[in-house]
Amino acid sequence: MADLPSPLADVRILSLALNLPGPAALMRCRRMGARCVKLEPPAGDPMRHYNPPAHAELHEGVQVRVADLKTEAGQAVLHEELARADVLLTSFRPSALDKLGLRWDALHARYPSLSQVSIVGGAGAEAEVPGHDLTYLAEHGLVTGTDLPATLFADMAGSLMASEAIVGAALLRATHGAGQGRYVEVALAEAAGYLALPRHWGLTRPTGAVGGAHAGYRVYACKDGRVAVAALEPHFAARLCEAAGIAASDMAAMLSPQTHTAISAFLATRTRAELDRLARERDLPLHTMGD
Repeated sequence: MADLPSPLADVRILSLALNLPGPAALMRCRRMGARCVKLEPPAGDPMRHYNPPAHAELHEGVQVRVADLKTEAGQAVLHEELARADVLLTSFRPSALDKLGLRWDALHARYPSLSQVSIVGGAGAEAEVPGHDLTYLAEHGLVTGTDLPATLFADMAGSLMASEAIVGAALLRATHGAGQGRYVEVALAEAAGYLALPRHWGLTRPTGAVGGAHAGYRVYACKDGRVAVAALEPHFAARLCEAAGIAASDMAAMLSPQTHTAISAFLATRTRAELDRLARERDLPLHTMGD
């Protein structure tokens, strides 16, 4: 595998994208061999200021240049890079792109082989509506209670979709030749919607098998912390029930309140070390955590 060429080795990407989704997409493409250049405003990417280590990791191997795109000098740098790029990655609202002279029809006329991947908040007309990762997750039912989600799901899913779009553009160029530049919009709200499909299907709702209804797929308290239990398949459920001293382990039993109570009581008396050992000895999908 080490001798195989990187899938994006012949692709040059110019990024104007700031904060997280664009740089995360650029990081993935760089790791796939793309040659990456990024233009940052004189004030820098906000990420550089509020989390320098994250900015450094996201831009490892990326050539970062400074250009004020609102000036003639900055526009000259922009078009110097556009003339050499295969893909332009942006994360501005459409109105901001218009002000910078980056409307797709004008870009395509001037650089017919250039593709553009535009990361926006909402899709289509909603691209001008302000929003952020949290609001997109909330829109699709992925925010429960008042606690913040554990990570920036929509941003990171959007970065995956953007890197996927870049790979798609490279594939089209390879199969159909130059002059086949394409425009792809990646909406973070749609990325959140994609992540929400299991909930839409009912899988992760409280009545769903992986939403808490199945006694073998839950987070329980243990003696000195918590344990994530993922004994969903019948053979795993049977091993868990056997360890807990429960006779039945069919689907009906795993959905019953009695089984939930019995497994909860069993796990509450075990320490993390004991449960880690149980997982190894019985080949059980368990992961213990601190409080």
